[in-house]
Amino acid sequence: MSEKLSDTARTTMIDPLLKDGWAMVDGRDAIIKEFKFADFVDALGWMVRAGVWAEKWNHHPEWTNVYNKVTVTLTTHDVDGLSALDAKLARKMDILAD
Repeated sequence: MSEKLSDTARTTMIDPLLKDGWAMVDGRDAIIKEFKFADFVDALGWMVRAGVWAEKWNHHPEWTNVYNKVTVTLTTHDVDGLSALDAKLARKMDILAD
């Protein structure tokens, strides 16, 4: 079971993500980022690769895809806010997008 991030953990885990294009969601304890790819095939391929990790870690994103853009929102519903799983999946998504 995940735990909601403490203030110290937020500084350590979430602040670096905010410097790398992620943003806090207004009105929710969640982070969001828009990924842009060359075309639909690249966006879809990235979603499949990221989806494999999400399934492996049993932590599934809220996301939408329109042509070459994928917008991802991460939060842990079980704790009603951000957990270490969100930071872990966000980092993996960033790596897969490079």
